[in-house]
Amino acid sequence: MVDGRTFKKALDKFFKQPVCLDARIQIELPNGEFYDITGAKLLENKIIGSMETHRLVLTCDKPKVRMGKILKIV
Repeated sequence: MVDGRTFKKALDKFFKQPVCLDARIQIELPNGEFYDITGAKLLENKIIGSMETHRLVLTCDKPKVRMGKILKIV
């Protein structure tokens, strides 16, 4: 599980590089498929006494434009 604080740190590091500002954002599923992120929702939990009062949910969809082969992990 990743909390919002850790997610923000990762995004801040990612966006320091100008090339990242135009990068396509995807999610890799456990089966190796890549999906495009289409949105994000902030949801409030209704469970009383839960440690997490809110959650950030990223929505995704199958890519409409095919990506090239991955050269390396940077």
